[in-house]
Amino acid sequence: MQNPVLVEVLRGGVVESHHSGAVAVVDADGRLALTIGDVERSVYPRSAVKALQALVLVESGAADRYGLTDEELALACSSHNGEPDHIVTAQRMLARAGLDAAALRCGAHPPIHHPSAMTLARTGAAPSALHNNCSGKHSGFLCVACALGGESRTYLEPDQPVQREVRATIESVSSASLPESCRGIDGCSAPTWAMPLRKLAFAFARFGTGHGLAPMRAKAAARLRTACLAHPWHVAGTGRLCTDIMRLFGARVFVKTGAEGVYCAAFPDSGLGLAVKCDDGAGRAAEVIMAALVARFLEMAGNEQAALERLVRPTLYNWNGFVVGALRPTEKLSDGRAPRER
Repeated sequence: MQNPVLVEVLRGGVVESHHSGAVAVVDADGRLALTIGDVERSVYPRSAVKALQALVLVESGAADRYGLTDEELALACSSHNGEPDHIVTAQRMLARAGLDAAALRCGAHPPIHHPSAMTLARTGAAPSALHNNCSGKHSGFLCVACALGGESRTYLEPDQPVQREVRATIESVSSASLPESCRGIDGCSAPTWAMPLRKLAFAFARFGTGHGLAPMRAKAAARLRTACLAHPWHVAGTGRLCTDIMRLFGARVFVKTGAEGVYCAAFPDSGLGLAVKCDDGAGRAAEVIMAALVARFLEMAGNEQAALERLVRPTLYNWNGFVVGALRPTEKLSDGRAPRER
């Protein structure tokens, strides 16, 4: 099946390029509310499943053992910008388990946040693993490793306790089979498991509602959602879609990005889970798709619609600051109705 075009890129009034992709919207009983494109094709969810991976941090007792705060739990679910407070929070998480940045195995890259990267460069210091957007997740993994009494140096190995628990948890929440043949290595060197887009959406429907989960797991999911929605800046950072949407809508939407054009979301009130995959891996298109789906499925007030519109149809500027075009969702993402008002 060839996936349809979901986002068009305009320069002036002409479509200059476009992005195709697939969308799955599923309820917590597994019923499909919307499918666009091939939702049975397996995709690597990448960082979009960090909140599912963090379930182990809570369920293992590590979060309570080390007294992790809501900010720290949000960072464990994050793909953060590497801004100064992100770094401080990751350091604090590691210190609670008696560790420091040397324990991280995620690799180093400059902060995603350009001003933070420039500030770091001016000091002459090299980026560290703390600046890696996955350092919060890895700090959570290390807390689990220490709480389980395992070897922290091997916390990324697929056959070690931390990653065995993560794999089993994702399999259970998504109802997807994750054989060795679908295992890859993520950008941060953690195992990543491919699954059908439909199963990924189902996992987020359950994560957002607790429906179909064991009581302890449902409680852990609610705790992580509460932490992320109370501290959305720690989930991403300045100028990021995840942070902007969760700030705008609060507990009504949980949103998380992944690499290569993946986005996932949970709508706790309606019980829906969403998963998006952009065929060419373009993050800019995945953001437009996700914003358009929020506009379609979430009841909102007029001022919320206006605030969301800049994310649904973002303006493009050149280096002189001139408006040169925009991105827009295609009709495939619209149900033909105006957004509903609350």
